[in-house]
Amino acid sequence: MQDKTFKLCARVSTSNPDAVEAALRSAVGRGTVSRQKDEFIVVAEMEGVTSKELNRTLLSRLRRVEKKTRLRSEWTCGGITERYFDYVLKKTLKTG
Repeated sequence: MQDKTFKLCARVSTSNPDAVEAALRSAVGRGTVSRQKDEFIVVAEMEGVTSKELNRTLLSRLRRVEKKTRLRSEWTCGGITERYFDYVLKKTLKTG
């Protein structure tokens, strides 16, 4: 399968933000991570086969550092936005 480019907009909350910050910055690479108290706002572009795979990989990576980490994310590609809460797909929207 061919990789697609997804736009990620996410909110990450955790009980240990200092530990999660380095893993989050490393995971998103060419994106922005801004800290607001105990949560992070992430805007990035990531490449992968599906949003589900990318979301699962990101959350698993963060939870290896701190188990009490929550991820609310929106992945957009090809006019479709998928919203996740942790590992669960909550809503699919057609955009544009």
